[in-house]
Amino acid sequence: MEEQTLSATTQLTDEITALRRWLEEAALPLWWEAGAAKPDGGFHERVDQDGKPVLGDNRRARVQPRQAYCYAAAGENGWTGDWQRAINHGLDWFDKVYLLESGLYGNLADASGKLIDPSFDLYNQAFALFAAAQTAMALPERKHEMRERALGILSLLKERYAHSEQGFEEDSPSRYPLCSNPHMHLFEAMLAWETVDPTGPWTAVADEIANLAMTRFIDQENGGLREFFDKDWTPAPGEKGRIMEPGHQFEWAWLLVRWGLLRNSFDAIQKAKRMFDIGESHGICPRRKVAVMSLLDDFSMHDRLARFWPQTEWLKAAVRLASATEGEARAVMAIQPFLDTPVKGLWFDKWPADAPMIDEPAPASTFYHIVCAIYEADSVLKALTTKTAGPR
Repeated sequence: MEEQTLSATTQLTDEITALRRWLEEAALPLWWEAGAAKPDGGFHERVDQDGKPVLGDNRRARVQPRQAYCYAAAGENGWTGDWQRAINHGLDWFDKVYLLESGLYGNLADASGKLIDPSFDLYNQAFALFAAAQTAMALPERKHEMRERALGILSLLKERYAHSEQGFEEDSPSRYPLCSNPHMHLFEAMLAWETVDPTGPWTAVADEIANLAMTRFIDQENGGLREFFDKDWTPAPGEKGRIMEPGHQFEWAWLLVRWGLLRNSFDAIQKAKRMFDIGESHGICPRRKVAVMSLLDDFSMHDRLARFWPQTEWLKAAVRLASATEGEARAVMAIQPFLDTPVKGLWFDKWPADAPMIDEPAPASTFYHIVCAIYEADSVLKALTTKTAGPR
């Protein structure tokens, strides 16, 4: 049994090493050379399958800090490309174009950098916080600057958008449904900041979101995580309140097991394992062997479209929870069809249930999922290999 585990770990390590090589030799250079809008700043929304950027797209605020995160994470992990310039290229344009007088960020700009939708979106603020944390990790000389930025954003969120019970509103005045997804990314950002700045206010917010997830987002009977909620954090009415996304079962499982280990919470770890099991048992298309977009709360398939990002979240959760088992190998296999592109370093985004992979431009927003999954898998497997090998 031990030899089988070592063999499985070695094979998986080889596959993750190949993915990291693809990332650092092809994807990171391509998305800096073609994906960055030069000289004006910021990143394009999409790159076509011929390796050329799609010009003229409106640009979502979230893409800029997500791309900055990718290059900060690459720099922290030893990539020798132009990662510092890439961070500045994303964050400077993010501030120049989307930063409002309120101190928070707007939602959408056109390709020229004109803000065309200044509306509040909790999701965008979460990624502003997350990119700041990763920048502080990669560039210690900017830690104070990034910390002040993050403290300012968090203070405004608490002051203007705190929900009366726990968590945050979608807008002010309140707008419904309330959503678990932006809280997931806030949770991720708070855990990142807790690593950078252990004495800051991040821990309390992380704990609040974890409690909200365990008491409201996660169904107390079947253990699945819902997406949409009414004003009192009960499931939203109708079909919307029944939706459970396999990709988010995996993503929340990855986050909640990390939090559970930090807080010594057996309950959190058990809930994480249950979400992972739901994703693997009910959210994988038996024919394509990939995670689909959504289930209903009876675990019947709701949307059989497969997008790339849930496969990356499957891998992240598997390496944290499965410890070199078949689940990790299946997740790696699910990633491969999306990377079978004409130009190395790109990806396909959508695979319909009854048709081939859709040949369309690669969305930049997926890069965050890919980078995080590859570095997470690489880190966990290296630690596992070291532990398994033992002292020499």
